[in-house]
Amino acid sequence: MKRRQILKVEGLMLRFGGLQVLNDLSLTVREGQIVGLIGPNGAGKTSCFNCLTGIYQPQGGRVFFDGRDVSHLATHRRARLGMARTWQNLGVIDALTVTENVMLAQHQRAGYSALAGMLGLAGTWHRERELLRDAAEIVEYFGLEDVAHERTGELPYGVRKTCDMAMALASDPRMLLLDEPASGLSPEEALGLGATLRELRDRLKLTILMIEHHVPLVAEACDYVYVLNFGELLTEGKPAEIQRHPEVIAAYLGGAAEKNEPPEWPLRPEGATHGTA
Repeated sequence: MKRRQILKVEGLMLRFGGLQVLNDLSLTVREGQIVGLIGPNGAGKTSCFNCLTGIYQPQGGRVFFDGRDVSHLATHRRARLGMARTWQNLGVIDALTVTENVMLAQHQRAGYSALAGMLGLAGTWHRERELLRDAAEIVEYFGLEDVAHERTGELPYGVRKTCDMAMALASDPRMLLLDEPASGLSPEEALGLGATLRELRDRLKLTILMIEHHVPLVAEACDYVYVLNFGELLTEGKPAEIQRHPEVIAAYLGGAAEKNEPPEWPLRPEGATHGTA
């Protein structure tokens, strides 16, 4: 049975001055899928995420979430509908502990105002205990219990990246948008992340759209892949098809490719850094 669409993007157009960042981009993510969004640096992947989550307002096109047109909704309203994301450069607050960051990510589920919390009004302490319990469960699920009470700014990058994902999960999303979840991880840790993503999908009934340069992770974890190049959709398909697509190989390696004998893909495109997408 064909899964229903949870995210549909139609003809996104994004321009910064004279620079065309996204050009007539359309894609679909179905419920329960893990979908990869890949492409060389500067292809427009993070800009696409920013349009999906309301940070950028595109000049054209529409975004539908669970059948609802959310093209003009503010970021926090899209989050309330069940969209959560991680950040390429991390969304953690360094001065807070891991547990405090995860609790902060639950603010839309608190059920009371900031003023009520500051005044300690009736019911807020009970709800705080519930949120702390939920945060502890998420921290344990991601294997962060040993650093739960340490400030995130004092932790290694890979641990902070995991905390970032835990924060996204704490918002109780229906769909996770992950921006380079494997950055800062070793190749072995990155492949282990694939198993974690599939478990999240199966156990929590999540849908996942992720930007990722680590092609082995994409091939191992994703059900479907979209490839961007210069703001346009280059191709789409199942991971095995994408890995052998000559235009995709050329976009990554900058040269001609044999259809039947694709080279070993690098973990990241040549000259890539974590700072651009």
